[in-house]
Amino acid sequence: MEGTRPDVIVGVDFGMTATGVSYANLSIGSESVRWIQKWPGRSQANENKVPTILVYPHHQEKPSSWGFLSETVAEQNAADKSYKDWFKTFLDPARLGQKQAEDPVYSPRSLDEVERLYEDYHRLLYKHIEFKLSSELSGIPWHSAKIEFIFSVPTTWPPQIVEKYREIVQRAGFAQCKSHTLSIGLTEAEAAAVHTSLEASGIFQEKDILLVCDAGGGTTDLSVLEVSDTSTSSLSLKQLDVVFGATIGSAAIDYDFEAFARSRLELANLTSPLPMSPEEVAWEMMKSRDFQNTKCEHGGPDGAPVFSVPIPKLDPTYVNHTIGIEYGEMKFTREDLQKLFDKQVQKLVGLIDTQLQNMQKKHPGQQVNHLILAGGLGHSPYVQDRLRSRYLKGGGHSNATNIQVRVAPDPQLAVCKGLVGDRLRRLQVGKPVLKYRCCRSSYGTICKELYNTNNPLHRNRSMYKDPMNGKLYVTQSIAWFVRKGKPIASDEAITHSFHRKMSPGDPRRAFPTSIVESHADEPFLPHHMDAGGKLTLSAAFYAHVLCDIESDLSSADESKFKEKNKRFWSFGKHYLRIDYDVKVLIGPAD
Repeated sequence: MEGTRPDVIVGVDFGMTATGVSYANLSIGSESVRWIQKWPGRSQANENKVPTILVYPHHQEKPSSWGFLSETVAEQNAADKSYKDWFKTFLDPARLGQKQAEDPVYSPRSLDEVERLYEDYHRLLYKHIEFKLSSELSGIPWHSAKIEFIFSVPTTWPPQIVEKYREIVQRAGFAQCKSHTLSIGLTEAEAAAVHTSLEASGIFQEKDILLVCDAGGGTTDLSVLEVSDTSTSSLSLKQLDVVFGATIGSAAIDYDFEAFARSRLELANLTSPLPMSPEEVAWEMMKSRDFQNTKCEHGGPDGAPVFSVPIPKLDPTYVNHTIGIEYGEMKFTREDLQKLFDKQVQKLVGLIDTQLQNMQKKHPGQQVNHLILAGGLGHSPYVQDRLRSRYLKGGGHSNATNIQVRVAPDPQLAVCKGLVGDRLRRLQVGKPVLKYRCCRSSYGTICKELYNTNNPLHRNRSMYKDPMNGKLYVTQSIAWFVRKGKPIASDEAITHSFHRKMSPGDPRRAFPTSIVESHADEPFLPHHMDAGGKLTLSAAFYAHVLCDIESDLSSADESKFKEKNKRFWSFGKHYLRIDYDVKVLIGPAD
């Protein structure tokens, strides 16, 4: 991808509640980052994102609508259709299992169903991207144009889920054309940081430290970065800690409002029966523009102390003053909504506090200068005000005494625009904005070590005598070549050297190697596995075999190998020593 200049770069931020798509059309000589604003069902208006929603007719596998088309009254209220939303986080089997236990009726029945929702939504999204952008290409057919699709992922996803997402997106149509490519770009917090550094570089000084908080619909992701190269036109970022996140977002406010409205409707139904199901009506009230607009404006200068949300299908003459129902509407106070927000804000503050504490431990004496907010929840005036109040003088953190709370330019589009902006930077100056990143895991290989009687880690270990050189080795050791939390160059491969022995003329030159992954902090990384190839009980808690790779040197010229014990007076067996390197590229979600 690095070696060719594309015609179009497309960045996709698949979100819990809405999805954003940005692009740069290089085929017309433009490097400006734009975004799709015209969507099916909203052709007369500009919308920065499209809802992540699908509607399926009962007993049919294909959706009848998606996005804004699913928000019509006919689609939402149809008795013979199923409305699917908020399914992003369920690609994680652990999160799906938790949801199934909490809500067995309305949660997806299986991971296969979640994957089908993903694939159907991305297939429809791809078709619209093709429809929208093919007409903007400069004399090049869509199927032969060089198009790069770059996707962001949450920091909470492990590599296995990231790879599953890549497979689903490709099945949905992305990069199925020969000249199209698909890649997982940055995590959501990283992309938001890149966008902010590109669009508001003037507010940062050399060595400033940014804490970027991308608070979206379903997840919140954090990343801590240091600014460098401010004296040039190519500002760069260096990650100082592992990115991490949690299931905090605006969708939880919707969910809690729905539960609150349902409880009040059920009380009203006890005293004066309602002509409809409180459960269905509460959901429609939560989805209504009246509530959604009030939620987005909460904390702003024009907020009223009381707001009303219409109750669908309710006779306007129905009155229940105790519950706050009159003229077909239910009244809520500003404090009612504030309580729903505060639940998420408290979690958000806890997440930020944890990150600041981690920074104090790992980088004592360094000050965090900026707290950058992005995403739908980060765009909320109330959330911004609460965080400014909390961290006005550091919030009790000695490493954030002068922290400035700022909002990213275009906070709802920061992620998808950051994906495209980072790729453009690579094309312009040959290097990414994010020069160094911290890996979320440690990675190593299974190896052998020369036995050392003075090494306590070699005691009671399985050993074998190498017939080639007659030396004793301990087996099943782990050589860690990437360590969690240590900055590594984003665009440089990590080289790991290997040494193998073979008899002259031996055709077996494909050497397997096991890759081990650990989420443990560096002091707790296990040193070895047991003789059976399994981690010891203590080590198994911290690491596992991620995959096996094979280095195939069958086409290598044997004359290039180093001969050992060749002379007649040499002790030991005559053999060939093969020295080779394996290069590893660490991706943004690793």
